Amino acid sequence: MNTCLRTLVAALGFTALAASAQTKWDMPTPYPAANFHTENITQFAADVDKATAGKLKITVHAGGSLYKANEIKRAVQGGQAQIGEILLGGYANENPLFGTDNVPFLATSYAEAKKLAAAQKPALDSLLAKQGLKMLFSVPWPPQGIFAAKPINAGADLKGVKWRAYSPQTSRIAELVGAQPVTIQAAELSQALATGAVAAFMTSGATGYDSKVWEQVKYFYDTQAWLPKNAVLVSQKAFDALDKAGQDAVLKAAAEAETRGWKTSEEKTKFYLEQLAKNGMTVAPPSAALKADMKKVGDTMIGEWQKTAGADGQAILDAYRK
Repeated sequence: MNTCLRTLVAALGFTALAASAQTKWDMPTPYPAANFHTENITQFAADVDKATAGKLKITVHAGGSLYKANEIKRAVQGGQAQIGEILLGGYANENPLFGTDNVPFLATSYAEAKKLAAAQKPALDSLLAKQGLKMLFSVPWPPQGIFAAKPINAGADLKGVKWRAYSPQTSRIAELVGAQPVTIQAAELSQALATGAVAAFMTSGATGYDSKVWEQVKYFYDTQAWLPKNAVLVSQKAFDALDKAGQDAVLKAAAEAETRGWKTSEEKTKFYLEQLAKNGMTVAPPSAALKADMKKVGDTMIGEWQKTAGADGQAILDAYRK
C-alpha cells in the first residue's frame, strides 16, 4: 500500500471513529426561527456543541417542522426525538400541574412568575420523572393580553365571539365569558385570522408580533393575565446515555439559557407592544369593567385549579404565597 493510500485509509478510519463518537439529538420546537424562544434554544444548542467539542450535536427543528406543537412531548417520551420544547399549559388536561402558570391572574408579573415557577418545580420534576422526562429549563412568554378584531369594553362584548384557544385554560376562559373556543396552534394563527376562523384570543405580544396579527385584528388590551412558560424537556434515557462531561455541559448550558431567556422575555415585552402600535393597532390597558370581569374569571379558575390539582396544587400555592 503506497503512502498516499495509507494516509487516506487512516483519515477515513479517523473520520468514522469521530462520527461514531458523536451523539446527535433532534430537537423539535413549535415556534418560528426568529422567535426569542427559538433563538435562545439555538444558542443553547451552540453552547452544548462548543462545550462538548462537537461530541453532542443538537439539531433544532423550528416552527413545528419536525413535529407539531401538540406532538412534541409524545415524541420525546417515545424516543422519536431526544429533546424538545413544549408549552407547559398545553398539557393541563393530562395533569393540572402542567397548567399552574396558565391560571389567570395568579402570577401577573415577572417577579411573581419566577416565584411561582420555583414553587411549581418540585412537583413538576417529580411528575416528569415518572414519564421518563427531565426538564432542563423553562422560559416565560410576556404577559398575556386580549387581541380582538373589534373593541372590547367588558366581558359581555366577547359573547359568541370565535376565540382562539391553545390550552385547556384558554378554552375555559372562553366558556366563562360566553365566547366560542376554537383550538389553533401558534403556527396556524395567521391563517385562522385570515379565514375568520377566530376573531379574538389571549396571547402575548410576542405571538402577536410573530404572526403579524395587525393585518386582521386592530385591538390589544394589556390585561397581563399570566405568564405561561415554555419548557425544554429531554428524554431521561438520552440524558443518562451521555458521559458525565456531556451531562454537565448540557446542564450548564441549560442554566445559562434559562437566565438569558427570562431576561430577554422581560426586555422584549415593551418592544413587542411598541411594534403592535407602530403597525396600526390600538394598544391599551383594559377598561375598569373588562378588568373586573376578567378578575371574576380568574377567581373562578384559581378555585377550579386548586380543586383539581389536589394536595400538590395546594403545596404549590402555599409555597408561592409565603
